[in-house]
Amino acid sequence: MLPAMAQEKSAAPKVRLNTSMGDVVLELYPDKAPKTVENFLQYVRDKHYDGTVFHRVIGNFMIQGGGFTADLQQKPTRSPVPLEAGNGLKNDRGTIAMARTANPNSATAQFFVNVVDNAGLNAPAPDGYGYTVFGKVIQGMDTVDKIRNAPVGNQGGHQNVPKTPITITQATLEK
Repeated sequence: MLPAMAQEKSAAPKVRLNTSMGDVVLELYPDKAPKTVENFLQYVRDKHYDGTVFHRVIGNFMIQGGGFTADLQQKPTRSPVPLEAGNGLKNDRGTIAMARTANPNSATAQFFVNVVDNAGLNAPAPDGYGYTVFGKVIQGMDTVDKIRNAPVGNQGGHQNVPKTPITITQATLEK
């Protein structure tokens, strides 16, 4: 039984984010959030994340990226995916979740990494819906912590923008 469980665990897709501050490796959970994981992986395969920045960094909350270029131009996205927040995964430190608007079914490409335990984002909080967690950082939390501590300011109507762009140079599926 144990070898089968270990094999199943290793089957989880892994994505490496090469960033200007170091690498981060994510393990994704298609069994818990299948539509969200497939959506994220399609953006990886399409090279959507290459050249995007972490455009919103709140050191005691989360780091958000995946939607904007370094000059804060929003990249086009595919249709949104349905909310999968009630999957039992929690917005704990090191987990990755989908960003969305007030519409719970509006997540497209933007994601965030929780840098602290954010129980207030777990379904049904904070608005009756919650935020979909679909994986976790398995390597590179030191990089996440470097990003969370970057100096931020306001830029072009955006708040909490790193003063020096923090770029995702490449997102790749690990074999």
